Amino acid sequence: MTETLPSQRLYSLDALRGFDMFWIMGAEEIFHSLAKSTGAPFWETLATQFTHPAWNGFHFYDLIFPLFLFIAGVATPYSVGRELEKGKSRQQVLFRVIKRGLILVLLGIIYNNGLEIQPISGMRFSSVLGRIGLAYMFANIIYIYTKQRGQIIWFCSLLIGYWLLLKFNAAPGFANGDLTMEGNFASYIDRLVLPGRLYLGIHDPEGLTSTIPAIGTGLLGILAGNLLKNSPLKQQTKALRLAMVGVIFIILAWIWNLDFPVNKNLWTSSFVLNVGGISLLLLALFYYVIDVLGYKKWAFFFKVIGMNSILIYMSGSFINWHYTNNSFFQWLGQLVGNPFNIVVMAACYVFVKWLFLYFLYKKKVFLRV
Repeated sequence: MTETLPSQRLYSLDALRGFDMFWIMGAEEIFHSLAKSTGAPFWETLATQFTHPAWNGFHFYDLIFPLFLFIAGVATPYSVGRELEKGKSRQQVLFRVIKRGLILVLLGIIYNNGLEIQPISGMRFSSVLGRIGLAYMFANIIYIYTKQRGQIIWFCSLLIGYWLLLKFNAAPGFANGDLTMEGNFASYIDRLVLPGRLYLGIHDPEGLTSTIPAIGTGLLGILAGNLLKNSPLKQQTKALRLAMVGVIFIILAWIWNLDFPVNKNLWTSSFVLNVGGISLLLLALFYYVIDVLGYKKWAFFFKVIGMNSILIYMSGSFINWHYTNNSFFQWLGQLVGNPFNIVVMAACYVFVKWLFLYFLYKKKVFLRV
């Protein structure tokens, strides 16, 4: 997992992970607050990008989850790859990969349900961390036992196979290829095999079946990490190649969208290409600016977040951040007054979390999975 700290780590990778987590830890609420306090069409349009579409389509907020998984893949050649280079056997590395994946699945269950005894029927087993854990695990198993050509074949096979699975199957009573929430084959399989409750009753956006193409998201990150770590190309050329492939993927995604819609809920193959393309562009940008040109100071804010990403994600289950924020900054919101007090408090909410992470960073305390 990306929380394992490789010795040859890329500053840009920590910064990009922190940029990704910045939105999850509350920054999106700043834009919602601006839209609410101003009523301006510009802020309302921007705030819409920090919501998920009801079903098909794409908003910026849809990128955050797959970008994290992509980044976990990029880190693989620097972590798992380094272990293999040091002489550890595939079996030893495999054990560590499986352990990390299952720990993330367990943390996801805790995040969903808390630490309390309750009926299995009332528990939700699918989760964001669970998907990251499973997709990371299987993508890394592929990495351990195949070379780059095999990884590319796996990537293409997973996307095409998932497309065919949904195109030529459906829930009972629906025509083959039905991609509605009720009729699609992935949600139907989840309803059959997953214990407990699904997030939306008949569908779970982190369901088991749609984890298949999510493995491809992790594999794409691994391929990008291979390029950055092992390619003899110049750094500028590496960044350019990442960007070019990113643009090609986005174009292919929206062509495929005509037959297999971009849909985060189903993690469709076109969605994988779209978010993969954007992830490649962001990685190219961060890598070029930070690691090639050497402009690092501006990214320190994000690096502090990226070094403890799992911890800050889980912290909401154990720390009442709204209470903490109000305790420290409610006076400031009162001074500002309506309507912009909610904007100030949203910004302070993120700042309080960042101060907590900065304290841990200075103490060199990092949650490693």
